[in-house]
Amino acid sequence: MSDKSSKKKNAQLIIRITEDERAKFVALCEQQDTSAAREIRRFIRGYLDQHQADDRQR
Repeated sequence: MSDKSSKKKNAQLIIRITEDERAKFVALCEQQDTSAAREIRRFIRGYLDQHQADDRQR
């Protein structure tokens, strides 16, 4: 079993933003040949990595 298959995406995070923000974000993601979900996941992982590194330095 690969490492990827053991990390199934099984949770949701609901956020509230304006329709205009969502439309602009989704359009920009499409222009860059990516998905909104992928970019949100990338942000979250980077944020976690950054702050876990901060915690280790304390």
